[in-house]
Amino acid sequence: MQIKAAVLRAADGPYLIEDVELPAPGADQVLVRIAGAGLCHTDLLPRAPGFMAAPPIITGHEGSGIVEAVGADVTSLAPGDHVVLSFDFCGHCANCVAGHPSYCETFFPRNLSGHDPDGEQAVLDAAGEAVAARWFGQSSFATHSVVAARNAVKVDPELPLELLGPLGCGIQTGAASVFTALGVRPGTSIVVFGAGGVGLSAVMAARVAGATRIVAVDLNPRRLELAKELGATHTVDGGAPDLVEQLLAATGGAQYTLDTTGVPSVITTAIAVLRPTGTCGLVGVQQGDLVIDPTALAVGRNVMGILEGDAVPQVMIPRLIELWRQGRFPFDRLVETFPFEEINEAEQASLKGEVVKPVLVPAARKG
Repeated sequence: MQIKAAVLRAADGPYLIEDVELPAPGADQVLVRIAGAGLCHTDLLPRAPGFMAAPPIITGHEGSGIVEAVGADVTSLAPGDHVVLSFDFCGHCANCVAGHPSYCETFFPRNLSGHDPDGEQAVLDAAGEAVAARWFGQSSFATHSVVAARNAVKVDPELPLELLGPLGCGIQTGAASVFTALGVRPGTSIVVFGAGGVGLSAVMAARVAGATRIVAVDLNPRRLELAKELGATHTVDGGAPDLVEQLLAATGGAQYTLDTTGVPSVITTAIAVLRPTGTCGLVGVQQGDLVIDPTALAVGRNVMGILEGDAVPQVMIPRLIELWRQGRFPFDRLVETFPFEEINEAEQASLKGEVVKPVLVPAARKG
């Protein structure tokens, strides 16, 4: 079928709204009409030189929408169902079977190559040329997406569907890093580095988890103010010359730290302010070599790499929705909607720090 999609044609160019041909869903897939799609910093990766996914590509991996058609083998979903789309995983490797789909043995080719590892037909542009369209198994910067049924989480049709897409990645990553990967316990302390969508979601989750000292670190004063409103007990300017001293004074040595920036100097600070036996989680895309002094870990400190918060989307997304309904996880305060056609403006607003979580809303959605 013919759909409209935002195609990134050049690493340094804008997205172009184009007509493309989307193949019909396969036996285990569903066709989803997109109601909203969050824009995440991970969507910038195909702009990076030498990255495994490259233009021309349709990105977008925080989609939500309505099922319009299902493949012959799909029994879990039906046309008309409202769904949130999450990351792709095989479902049968050792980690998937053990309940860790974000550590699927084929996670990177499935999610970050832009192509289907099973060789499914690609999206074709007006000239009949292939466009990569399996970014995180969904490429949801489009009016429609074909996804594996296992990656679509059914939600209540009474919910504000266009706002829910970010639950599938950024918000899930921040919250599940606290709930699942780090397992933050009541009465403990956590320092979150970076008050973007992932970091602020971690702050909200830490409050739900019962942490009594929740410290947000960022360079943007408005983000720090928002962090306070969402549950941070302390905020610290990341550029402060006495940053380590301030963080140690606020926590006495944190049991947990979470880096969302990927900046090596920030990561070493996140390790330095841990108490003995503390754990530092890393969710940011690393931006250089990380050198850790061996003595930094000698007292039982731990460093944990985290993908998607180690979440099972079918479990975590409903949990976050229920917390939102209870008023305990107000993720909608991070969201600002943009018309789908204004994707380039939304990207710039995100890069400038003017918007925490842009969500693109196609104008022609129904129902």
